[in-house]
Amino acid sequence: MKEKISNDKELLELIAEAESSKIKDLKDTNTRLLKQIDKLKDKKADMVEAVFQGARDGMRTLQFPDINKPTTKKSTKKDEQICVPLISDIQLAKRTPDYDTNVAERRVKLYAEKIVKLAEIQRANATVDKCVVLALGDIVEGELIFPGQSHLIDSSLYRQVTVDGPRIMHTFFSILLENFKEVEVYWVIGNHGALGGRSRRDYNPETNADRMLGKILDTMFAGEKRIKFNIPEGVDNHWYTVANLGEKAKFFCFHGDNIRGSMGVPFYGYNKKILGWKALAANGLMEDFTHAVAGHYHTPTSLYINDVRVWVNGSTESYNSYAQEQLASMGRPCQFTLFVKPDKGVTAEYLVQLEE
Repeated sequence: MKEKISNDKELLELIAEAESSKIKDLKDTNTRLLKQIDKLKDKKADMVEAVFQGARDGMRTLQFPDINKPTTKKSTKKDEQICVPLISDIQLAKRTPDYDTNVAERRVKLYAEKIVKLAEIQRANATVDKCVVLALGDIVEGELIFPGQSHLIDSSLYRQVTVDGPRIMHTFFSILLENFKEVEVYWVIGNHGALGGRSRRDYNPETNADRMLGKILDTMFAGEKRIKFNIPEGVDNHWYTVANLGEKAKFFCFHGDNIRGSMGVPFYGYNKKILGWKALAANGLMEDFTHAVAGHYHTPTSLYINDVRVWVNGSTESYNSYAQEQLASMGRPCQFTLFVKPDKGVTAEYLVQLEE
């Protein structure tokens, strides 16, 4: 009997030893796999950084025409206003029955020209020397945002970020610089700029093609002292910025893909988010704001949420399957342009139509 107990004990010890050895092997394997994953993530980050640096270095070698300073006469009007155009959802490279890169380029240029004409109208009663552009994301269409997208674009993400995007947006900002003494840009990212398709969770939140394009433009205009780019960085606040133009003109700028609506209409989602962000601002956890501007839904809308005025920008597309499917509407190509008095807020707003 004692011999049987002794044998059972030895057997249990052997089993325990084997289990312990198996657990140790599993832990060692898990540690090795985690290290490999970390190395792959670092490699991805290095590749993204290398692509961006290469593109930015390439931009430095490009030659663009000199930008002429404004020739407008000095205004004697005491009333000063700031021109504040919103630009978003160009979806550069998207291809539909009546939209592509060439159409986008013509409409972005047309938008800049119409902004100048609106400023001339406002100058009849005020001095308008400064233009503050609120760029709200999805300037690029991307390449792997959803399955099959590569069949619905007319150029690669590489061309969107390093060739067509810089050329189109350089023309846009150059036209503004020729007609305003000062241009300032607040630039936030959109969801179409995210890299990696379904695997984009593996990337740093800062890694976004919209941000890369913004940084390239910042480099392109490095020698022009009359333009300044504000591009938020960091993991925590990479998705928004506040354009503080005065006590009554603080614009909360974000793309809008984090707004969830009911029955395809995002108004409830905007109400919930804006009130939440205002509560955080009241407790010193976010920068306070008086207005909010966003894009994403491709259908121009403005609304009040308590005392906060919100503008949801349109798109430069003429045929928009997203708005048709999700909102049962079809916005025409358009963008908002506002005029602001720092101590009074928005004094005029225009919905600029961009059909040719």
